[in-house]
Amino acid sequence: MSLRVLIVDDEPLARARLRTLLAECDAPVATAAGEAGNAAQAMEQLARFAFDAVLLDVNMPGADGLSLAQRLRALPNPPAIVFITAHAEHALQAFELDAVDYLTKPVRQQRLQMALQKVERLLQRVPAPSQAMAQEVLLIQDRGRTERVPLAEVMYLKAELKYVTVRTPSRSYILDASLSELEERHASHFLRVHRNALVARRAVRALEKHFDAEEGEGWAVRLNGIDELLAVSRRQLGAVREALSQ
Repeated sequence: MSLRVLIVDDEPLARARLRTLLAECDAPVATAAGEAGNAAQAMEQLARFAFDAVLLDVNMPGADGLSLAQRLRALPNPPAIVFITAHAEHALQAFELDAVDYLTKPVRQQRLQMALQKVERLLQRVPAPSQAMAQEVLLIQDRGRTERVPLAEVMYLKAELKYVTVRTPSRSYILDASLSELEERHASHFLRVHRNALVARRAVRALEKHFDAEEGEGWAVRLNGIDELLAVSRRQLGAVREALSQ
């Protein structure tokens, strides 16, 4: 298992050092999957991607790390928080915010490894997959409003130019995200049927002959709960048939 880590620090050199240290960790292996220079950038990353842990600098311009940690606690599936700072006076407050660990600068590789081991142990106590899915959500940003769309309600995800359409039985949403990233993050829940579409595995109802104006005669998948058909590429035809047989 490789831990996906978000680095949050206003100093580029500090972020670079943490990237280097993470690359040297091997028990567990960790990947610097994202970076942010302030709290707003961090929340933007967290709205788009899933992270197992956040290496969070306490002292930053604007909203500091402690304020950001309070916001992270409100997320449906918050990442583990490891505070990093040059000063130790905030340690007590950090642990009151359920931080997994608290590291002082300069961070040493061995000490970072120990913190990641704590993160790994925490993740091993997550709910069973069925319970986890019931709790997972997609965060949709729409005209200054953030809405939680439960993953269990999503029928399909379809790439449309720069955005992804998120379809539920009742309505559609626009998500600023990468389809490939969503596929990687939620592979157990969604099945790729086309280069531009993922469908909920549980919702697959039938595979039908279908004529598409762009691709000609081919196949399409029908989903429970919606009337819309989604084209299936020849490349994904076998995977769809296998999903139907299960």
